[in-house]
Amino acid sequence: MDLKVSNGTGLGDERTTSLLLLGFLQSCPHSCFQRELETLGHELPGRLVHDDELQTDGNRYSHFPSAAAVETDSERQEEAVRDVARQLAQIGDRLEGSIRPAMVAGLASRFSIRSLSEEDRRQCLAAALEQLMQTCPADMDHEKTQLLLIMLLAKKIADHSPALLRDIFRTTVTFINQNLITYVRNLVQNEMD
Repeated sequence: MDLKVSNGTGLGDERTTSLLLLGFLQSCPHSCFQRELETLGHELPGRLVHDDELQTDGNRYSHFPSAAAVETDSERQEEAVRDVARQLAQIGDRLEGSIRPAMVAGLASRFSIRSLSEEDRRQCLAAALEQLMQTCPADMDHEKTQLLLIMLLAKKIADHSPALLRDIFRTTVTFINQNLITYVRNLVQNEMD
């Protein structure tokens, strides 16, 4: 995954979106793709180590901040992204039933075609999202609903076919960065304030 260069001390858009989707998917403990998700999480570039992870010597990572230690902007932003992902996963539980198994199976089948371009995959997701948006409550914020549904589609497809996790993850991150990045930035910024 290529990361965009960021001029500030925060996270780049690609990394922010990747962390958001990763955190969202990690909030789905009973999914069939947990092993693939763990592998993908370790491969994300620039990933910070979490307190509950085993280190190479077999010990758990522990961090004892000194009184002078100051949390960097990117660490604060990363924690805000994780918090937003958890919140979205909780809200997404209510929308999950609106995604029909036949739609998921069809998307998984399309994503299984190796010759399908990234743009074709993105268009498949966009068409499915458009269909789903017609069935959602009108009282929900439009962009929030789109973000939730696109991440739920990724979850459902990966749950249906765990081997597709990398492809659906990459396509979903691209889709969010092309269509919803301003909304994601605002969510994260609001969480940090």
